[in-house]
Parts: sequence; structure tokens; C-alpha cells
Amino acid sequence: MTVTISLDADLAALADVRAKADAGSRAAREIENADQAWLDEIIRAMAKAGYAASEQLARLAVTETGYGVYEDKVVKNRFNTGFVAEWMLERRAVGVLWVDEVHKVTAIGSPMGLIAAIIPVTNPTATILFKSLAAVKAGNAIVHAPHPRAARCSNLAAEIMAEAAMRAGAPDGLISCLTDPTLEATQALMRHPAVRLVMATGGPAMVAAAYSSGKPTIAVGAGNVPAYVDSSVTDVAEAAEMIIASKSFDNGTACVAEQSVVVAESVAEPFFRHFEQQGAAWLNAEQQKALTGVLFDERGALRAANVGQSAVRLAELSGFTVAPGTKVLAAELGRVGRDEPLSREILGPVLSVYRVKDSTEGWTRCREILAFGGEGHTVAVHAADAEVIARFGALPAGRIVINTPALFGGMGYSAEVDPSFQLGTGTWSGSICSDNVTPLHLVNIKRIAHQVRPWRGVYA
Repeated sequence: MTVTISLDADLAALADVRAKADAGSRAAREIENADQAWLDEIIRAMAKAGYAASEQLARLAVTETGYGVYEDKVVKNRFNTGFVAEWMLERRAVGVLWVDEVHKVTAIGSPMGLIAAIIPVTNPTATILFKSLAAVKAGNAIVHAPHPRAARCSNLAAEIMAEAAMRAGAPDGLISCLTDPTLEATQALMRHPAVRLVMATGGPAMVAAAYSSGKPTIAVGAGNVPAYVDSSVTDVAEAAEMIIASKSFDNGTACVAEQSVVVAESVAEPFFRHFEQQGAAWLNAEQQKALTGVLFDERGALRAANVGQSAVRLAELSGFTVAPGTKVLAAELGRVGRDEPLSREILGPVLSVYRVKDSTEGWTRCREILAFGGEGHTVAVHAADAEVIARFGALPAGRIVINTPALFGGMGYSAEVDPSFQLGTGTWSGSICSDNVTPLHLVNIKRIAHQVRPWRGVYA
């Protein structure tokens, strides 16, 4: 007689965690002494396969999650498998990293082992492509834990990466993804004995769970990002276009995009004129109130169903209409804080706008915005005055990008910061890392150091 035992969903999910973590641990051990040239061959194969699948993955991500814009998700996928991958291939992460012949020190990158990666619903496939490439570049294995609403597209992205890696000679299990992710399964993955590091991208609850897992964690913080437009700005039209393009990209699902615009009074009118021409629709007080109810629930949390929707759709849900080509909904506000919900981070094409007298008042307003859920993330400054730019450099943000869109500058495309799809926010927001995360964050760095002065001199 044959006896069939069926596991319930929770037990099956936990079994999946153990199987994939164990396989990933074995794969990590198999490649722990691999040289960079061999790993780079695998990276090239993965990048090529991911780039070729960019459109398929983007389509599935939009269909499955209901968030964002297909064309923009294609760009995100290609950014990671094209621009970022090429940047990685130009650098070393394992083996000898640098040699200081004068001081007789050699730095060596050593893989960490197995990484657990938390994947957000807003940018699932692009994040999996990036984290897979970064992990393998650094000689690690990785298991992805996606949001349940993005399980199918996440698994396909991980499968494409894994199959390409294996065809290039990587061991089975080097890259995998939880098939039926649950909160309990994700927590079990982070606590698995073989996991050496957690890379967490997601909502506040998931990031908090990652930090409480007992494992070293690189996580992100909230992105209430202000953009300041100074009286010295060279081209107000260009500044307006950059801000609109950045915030409307993929329906505002990137936390590095602008959330607020702070404008010096002397350039406010021409800026606002170009702002409207680029696709901003101004909301009156009644419309602002209606939109607030659509975006936030009674507890003040974002309504998940309305994240990543277009400006036209958000207006429709709020009971009013805007022009068909509207890209961003704009609300002119006079204060920042809990009693003004539209001053919060919103993962959608909505911008709060503030007029200020000058750069001093603008700095203060940007500081208030950062303190309200944005510390450590990003600030955009549109100015030509070097003294103004220097003053804004004192703000508590990991990226202060000048005369460029916050999104494209912050992720390392239009500004020369390390290209990445995971942006650290530093201890300002409770994170260990304020950098754009790269493969060099995923290795232990050893120093081989020779004696350079007589040791007995310490007693002198």
C-alpha cells in the first residue's frame, strides 16, 4: 500500500527554506576559492540572460503586482544587467583587491558565503537581477525571499539568473528563490544557520524583521527625498523636467525619487510654469483631502492597493479628473509633519511643493522633510551657487546629487556614485551602511600586513 503524506502550506514553505538554504550553502562552499576571472565569466552569462529577459520580466512584474509602468521596469532591468553589470566587471571583489607596496599591506576579498535577500513588491525583478549579480561577483550564493504578491516574477528572474550561471559552470543551488514566500518562511530563511548576511529591501516591518534576525544586515531606510530649486539655478525648465521625469518614472515606486520640491520664491513662478508644462497637475485643498484618503488608511499607513498607480488613476480613485497626459499630482503645502500626510513618503507620482524665501529657509525645510521619514537617503539640489551647494552638503543624507534627477543620480547613472539597486541610508535611519551597495560590501576584506617598524619600539 502506498501512503501519501501532504504537507500544509506553512510546512511546505519551511521545507522549501531549508532545502534552498542547504543547497545554497553547499554551492557557496564549492566556489569559496574561485578566482575573479572565473566568477566574471558567470557574471557575463547572467547579465546577458537577464538583459535578454528584461521585457518578459517587466511585463510579468506589472501584471502580477499591479504596480508601475512596463516600459520603465524594462529600463530598470536593463540598467542592472547592462550598466551595473559592466561596472562590476571592471572591478575586483575577491582575491587581491589592492597592494600598498610602501606600507607592505595587501587587501584580499573573501566571500561571505550564503546571503538571504529580501525582495520588495515594488521593484521585484530588477532587485533580484541586481542582488544575484552582486552576490555571485563576490563569490557568494544567494536565496531570494520575495514579497508574496511578486512570487511568480521573482522566481522567474531568479531562475533565469540560476540557469545562466549553471550553463557557465556554476554549481546548482548558487541562486534560488522561495517558491511560496510567507512572513514565517522569510524569517526562517534569515535565521537559518548557514546564512551569513541579510540584504533587505522592503517595507519597514520587513526591514525591522531583518535587523532582528540575529544576522548581519544591510538594509534600506525610508526615502522622503526633498529637491531644492535655488535662485541660482541655471535652467528652471531643465530642473522641472528632471524632477517630473524622476518622480513619474515607474509611477513613483523608487524610494530614491523626489517626494518634495522646495523652491526659492524668486524662481517659483517660472519653475511652476515649466512644472505644469512637464505634466504636473495642481490639487486644491478638497482634492488633496480626497487623495490623502486614497493613499493612506486610518492608521496612516500607505494603502497597498494604491501604491505605484499612475497620476491619472490616483485622481480617478480620488473622485476627480486630470488631463490625460498628467504625470504627477502636485500639492502645495505649508508645513511638514503628521498632520500633513501628503508631506510623507509616497510610493506614487505625488509631489508636495513648498515655497521658501531663500536658500537658508530652503535648507531648513529640507531638513524638516528628511526628519519626517527620510534621514540618510537622498537630497537633490538644483543650483549654480557653490556656497549654496556646500551648505546643503551638511544635510543628513547618504546621497546629495547636484543638478540631476534624484532617481538617476542616486542610483549611480547620471552622477558618479557607485551604480546600485540597493541604497544604504546609514545610522541616520538605523542602517549599518550609507553607501550604494556593491559587491565589495558582500566580502570580508583581509589585510596581509608585514612588519614595517621594529616591534620593540613600542616600549620606548
